[in-house]
Amino acid sequence: MAYISPPGKAQTQLVGAELPDDSSCWTLGQSKAFSRIDHQPCRSKSDPANSAMTFAKLVDSVNSKGPFQFLLMVLMGFPILGLANHNLLQIFTAATPAHHCRPPPNASVGPWVLPTGLNGKPEPCLRFVYPPNASLPNDTRGATEPCLDGWAYSVGISNSIVTEWDLVCKSNKLKEMSQSMFMAGTLVGGIVLGGLSDRFGRKPILSCSYLLLAASGSGAAFSPSFPVYTVLRFLSGFSIAGITLSTVILNVEWMPTRLRAITTVGLGYFYTIGQFILPGLAYVIPQWRWLQLTVSVPLFASFLSSWWIPESIRWMVLSGKSLKALKILRWVAAFNGKKEEGEKLSLEELKLTLQKEISLAKAKYSVADLFRTPILRRVTFCLSLAWFATGFAYYSLAMGVEEFGVNLYILQLIFGGVDIPAKFITVVSMSYLGRHTTEVMALVLAGGSILSLIFVPADLQILRTVLAVFGKGCLSSSFSCLFLYTSELYPTVIRQTGMGISNLLTRLGSMTAPLVRITGEFHSFIPNVIFGTVAILGSGASLFLPETLNQPLPETIDDVEKWSPRAKEPKQDPEAEKDSPRIPLQTCALDLGPS
Repeated sequence: MAYISPPGKAQTQLVGAELPDDSSCWTLGQSKAFSRIDHQPCRSKSDPANSAMTFAKLVDSVNSKGPFQFLLMVLMGFPILGLANHNLLQIFTAATPAHHCRPPPNASVGPWVLPTGLNGKPEPCLRFVYPPNASLPNDTRGATEPCLDGWAYSVGISNSIVTEWDLVCKSNKLKEMSQSMFMAGTLVGGIVLGGLSDRFGRKPILSCSYLLLAASGSGAAFSPSFPVYTVLRFLSGFSIAGITLSTVILNVEWMPTRLRAITTVGLGYFYTIGQFILPGLAYVIPQWRWLQLTVSVPLFASFLSSWWIPESIRWMVLSGKSLKALKILRWVAAFNGKKEEGEKLSLEELKLTLQKEISLAKAKYSVADLFRTPILRRVTFCLSLAWFATGFAYYSLAMGVEEFGVNLYILQLIFGGVDIPAKFITVVSMSYLGRHTTEVMALVLAGGSILSLIFVPADLQILRTVLAVFGKGCLSSSFSCLFLYTSELYPTVIRQTGMGISNLLTRLGSMTAPLVRITGEFHSFIPNVIFGTVAILGSGASLFLPETLNQPLPETIDDVEKWSPRAKEPKQDPEAEKDSPRIPLQTCALDLGPS
């Protein structure tokens, strides 16, 4: 190859030089002093640099709309009915009825006189001090003491963990602790099971989580003591995190691109139906142990049916199980009536589409990889704030449901009912306006409704209820959007880990909300200011997230980096290529013989 060395920094090839036949692109540049041909690699269909985004099309070719999608949605959807029951179960199993001190064994026969509080109602945690076998005094100004002989409960609620273990008065914090332990279990489960799912697969974690929830939930029904009950509730929360994460990931990785929003919200409707089922079960089954057992046993059937749920194709290929992935793809194609398309697939084609990802998957990934590159750092930070704000604000409204002043069963139906229009609007918005706009608007409206409660007097219960229900619906929309949005933003190699961190931030928000409500003792408007402000901050963070509408799932960290505008612009040497207009040439279309 002949070269001319001008008094510059770069060498240039003579135009008459022979070009190698390597399917490369050549760019003809005209500078002020010399003519040259620059070599740049072409990106063919088989180039790994381009293949990351063609894998989705390959899977969709045999996995478009068909009976398989319906079967998969049903298999993963029915267990979600149980998740709703377990998440909200303590509304009924830990209900606190009206109560007062039990009379001492040696009290005289006659009416039991109780001290009254400032509101004129009997004190639930105090009684008068009486000498043994003395008659009851006629006044109510005697000395008082705690309930030393237990409590008597209203007959309205026949049985709960509160009445069985006397979780009232000084022990009332134990009731909240059991719920906090349940939430702590979901937090730990999100961290542990998220990483295990990326390592061992989505399906094994999903099946084991079904079994653990069925066993721990059923075991809680036979708890001999409150500490045992609390431990089993922790395990229930732990398993629910695994079910939630694996269900969301399998839904995203198996469903066609245009169906993701619909199926994600469809799975959310199973949760909504579960919210309607629970009040009915609680009304028919007032005994907490039987209610606990009733909502737990069906999950054993979910464990058995989970073996019909296929493993993620992406995970199998990236884990070196391409042959098994090919067999499953052909089975899905035959199930959807596309047997011929399935038979056309080959092991070489499957590996070729993910050649780059297979080589990268040999590396071990951890939580640190969520912060490795600038785009991932931004995505992780913004998503974390959005998840925290959603869980934080959602739990703030859930803690204040007693302010509605309605029957407990009707109250649950109201909160469950608002999810129906909320999720429908969410799927329409995500499909047409995009995930980015939907998430921003959901949190803005939720924050605005919570802040509006500051200006509504306490006696306007109907208006306060409407605002709270509207805010709850917006936060339900935020949850539905975030589950899909997060799974589309993180690449396959760290998707489950990213979902686990998101779950962690949600649980942190839920656990922090009760502490913030304590600030209401200083002034009633402080909690709503904090809750509403955090929701709006979460909306602001969502503004910096990229849109994923109709985009293929990223497979590797490099795919996420390509979302950056800078990554799409080729780097140029400012001195060597200044004022050099280029005309792309293909080797097969040009005859560059010697002149």
